[in-house]
Amino acid sequence: MEQDEEEKLKMIKRFIEYNNNQLQHARHERGSGLIIVILVLAFLLAVGTALISVTGINSKVAGNIRTQQQAFNAAEAGFNSAWLAIENSFVTDSWVSFDGHYLIEPYGIDDPLSVDYFRKMTDRKLLDYIDPDGDGSPDVGNVIFCRQPFISDGGTLNPRFTYTAFLIDDEAGGGTPDAADALLVCIGSIGTGSNMTTARLEIGLAIEISH
Repeated sequence: MEQDEEEKLKMIKRFIEYNNNQLQHARHERGSGLIIVILVLAFLLAVGTALISVTGINSKVAGNIRTQQQAFNAAEAGFNSAWLAIENSFVTDSWVSFDGHYLIEPYGIDDPLSVDYFRKMTDRKLLDYIDPDGDGSPDVGNVIFCRQPFISDGGTLNPRFTYTAFLIDDEAGGGTPDAADALLVCIGSIGTGSNMTTARLEIGLAIEISH
């Protein structure tokens, strides 16, 4: 069982490395580019790192650490795929700004004063808002990826390893509107139902016009 988990981690890392290579290629394309700034890393990563340093870890805790690391890796894989998709949208001129591509449902998801502000919701609640029936098809607009499986298991994609990605207008709750930047939110999830473990990444994106 432990060997299977290690193999899953290796597959996730290979997927991330492949997307990283694609990102490097995309950066050399002409057109609009993106400046990437990591604003917030998944809290679960910090927890996992702290736990690893504790001596005498039992097998159950060690298993939890592996699952948390897998969830973070899934979120990172979601970031890589979403970044590549966004970059391509600008390179091909199908996007000229982030305007019209932000997640705006439910009402208040981008307003810090709202009870439905995305940072006030757990990952599970966010996923339930976006895809309440869990079929992988979002019930709201402007979702880049929704419960997207990415790990091949026996020739088919394993639905236990998924990521969800969307953009938030970081000025919607106040400040000067700027369609040249956005907050990319990526949620990695491992497992389903009550056994789901998640991790979240929030990355600031800004358009940089390359000449």
